[in-house]
Amino acid sequence: MAPKKQLSLFDLSMIVISLVIGMGIFKTPVRVASAAQIPELFFLAWIIGGLVALCGALTYAEIGSRFPVTGGYYKVFSAFYHPSIAFAINCIIIVSNAGSVAAVSLIGAEYLSKVILPLDMQTEFYRIIIAAITIVLFYIVNLLGLKVSAKAQNVLSVIKMGMVLTLIGAVFAGPAAVSQTPVFETGIAGAVPAWSDYGKALGICLIAISFTFGGYQQTINFGGETKNPNKVVPRAIIIGLAIIIALYMAINYAYVRVIGFEQLKTAESIAAILAGKIFGPAGFTLLSGLIYLSVLGYVNVNLLSNPRAMYAMGEEKALPSLFTRISKRTDVMYVSLTVFAVIAVFTLFYAQTFEKILNYTIFLDCIGMATSAATLFFLRKRTADLDKKTIYSMRLYPLLPLIFIAAYLFVALSIYSDDPKAAINGLIIFAGFIVIYFISVFFNKNKQTG
Repeated sequence: MAPKKQLSLFDLSMIVISLVIGMGIFKTPVRVASAAQIPELFFLAWIIGGLVALCGALTYAEIGSRFPVTGGYYKVFSAFYHPSIAFAINCIIIVSNAGSVAAVSLIGAEYLSKVILPLDMQTEFYRIIIAAITIVLFYIVNLLGLKVSAKAQNVLSVIKMGMVLTLIGAVFAGPAAVSQTPVFETGIAGAVPAWSDYGKALGICLIAISFTFGGYQQTINFGGETKNPNKVVPRAIIIGLAIIIALYMAINYAYVRVIGFEQLKTAESIAAILAGKIFGPAGFTLLSGLIYLSVLGYVNVNLLSNPRAMYAMGEEKALPSLFTRISKRTDVMYVSLTVFAVIAVFTLFYAQTFEKILNYTIFLDCIGMATSAATLFFLRKRTADLDKKTIYSMRLYPLLPLIFIAAYLFVALSIYSDDPKAAINGLIIFAGFIVIYFISVFFNKNKQTG
């Protein structure tokens, strides 16, 4: 049973925004400022990150336009590489996203617990309970159908954008922070920085920035459920990412102006500082509610996106066929949705801190982003006969996808340089899933012949 086409341009644009704007923009600027050391490199890194994301958006816009299927982020690997590669990358992404949902839910629960719970109940146990309730609540919302969950996503995305715009307003709430003049220092005291020093610092900055901009590529999972997908998918990706880039540049300017660049390097709860500047003592309470709503948007959009990749894996027998089951009444992929929600709740009790998961997540994402973007070169040849008026074709091809692929390879090398253990473990996990795929295929063949 094929899914119905229900998503509009506005729906998909809001999904793009919620896939990208999670909790990263309220945490990663601290890490980027610490790595950049000077504001010029800080802003340059965000500009480069935005331009790379734009190259990626145009690349995935064309992939989505030429390959409009449900679970596209799985099927594009399966069609142009090998099902084992598709299985390994998507398993990693699904497990990683479930962990991210758990970790982000805990962050939201921590903020909310400080507002709604008495001091003696503000413990890890009760935060886990709040986080679990959050995931279960939006699991139920998604069980009601795509229209209901998409409408909920639209509301939460608008609230999320409103929160970011409100925090940007802190630049008008008072004088700029006084900060000492930052100096770029190398490991050798008194040494003049070389270009390689700046390059290494930029690479470390881009690790966190890539995490903060990531997620929009999953929009191609919705191609089979989007009205007029050849036009709507690319437009939604481009519109959504344009809004995100503008918001990110503006809020980073607000962080530097209000907090001060030197103080930003070690600051905690940077969003709370901006909220306090605008609303005074009540700022933290208001921000806590807004951040929790932002968390709801992130949880909901992952419950929307990831089951579609699992559905595609079930269609191609990489997962058991029961993952393709769809409710006749609500058109919901209820088995895939349930399994993803269970993984997320289970992970709550083992969720790692944001800093620990960052390098693992981004290194694995680098593999997925670079290889999935490269499928465009094959896809153009396969779809050369399509009417150019019905699909999106980027300008400056093949320059833009090559820039995007090169940038993610640079980030992967930067991760290896900064944290070799994370990179090597990432490769081992990737290889492990490929082995699992072939073992699964072997046993399935034996069952069919037995």
